[in-house]
Amino acid sequence: MTAPVTASERDLRTLAGIVSDDRADLPEDGLPPSLLADLKDQVGCDELGFEGIDSARRETWFGQAIPLFDIWDEDSDRAHWQHHWDWQPCSYPDLTGDLRSIVKIADFYSARQWHSTGMYSDWARPQGFEHQLQLCLPAGPAKTSGPGRTVRLFFFRGPGPDFSERDRALLTLLRPHLHQAYLDAERRRHPAPQLTPRQWDLLHLLAAGHTNTQIARRLGLSEGTVRTHLENIYSRLQVSSRTAAVTRAFPDRDAV
Repeated sequence: MTAPVTASERDLRTLAGIVSDDRADLPEDGLPPSLLADLKDQVGCDELGFEGIDSARRETWFGQAIPLFDIWDEDSDRAHWQHHWDWQPCSYPDLTGDLRSIVKIADFYSARQWHSTGMYSDWARPQGFEHQLQLCLPAGPAKTSGPGRTVRLFFFRGPGPDFSERDRALLTLLRPHLHQAYLDAERRRHPAPQLTPRQWDLLHLLAAGHTNTQIARRLGLSEGTVRTHLENIYSRLQVSSRTAAVTRAFPDRDAV
């Protein structure tokens, strides 16, 4: 039996530095470019992409690349979405709901099968991509989350060695910390508005699944007052539903 591949102590120290360093280069969307550059160097790839993907709408709402390269031009974007659902590495998280697994092309296709796909001929080959490793995360707070929305890290290599099980093991260890880094970046970009202590009390009961009637009884309020509090909370959080309010107020409740 083959022993499982594990990361070395040196790898772990390096990973801890990548996610714990205080990064000043916060972009409008995504993760700090310096973090992505360190991640690219640690995994060892030719190019790295970080994207917000809306599979239901067939669109990308943000994209970052290290080094800077344009995989989101009109032609490549059209080719990607033309083959997204037919190409298993892309559609796997959408069809299975499995966002935890770190997947690569060889998990689904032999080299011959991969080279015969439309994704290879229309999208990957023109850009020199032979190998890909993909890490998925939940889309995050309410302003970005929704059905079919994920954020994904793509590691690309040209002709040569494929990504190893060590690379997969490193990213498996790092994944929850990258998720936290992304949530922290979202909070810095969209800080939650200040709520009153009473509104926080109500939100905690809302998050626990209580109805308006139950909340009114617990807090000694009328149901009309509870509805008024909810309307004010929705307005401050810029949401329109109970679920969105809870997700916006407590983003860390989402499963990694």
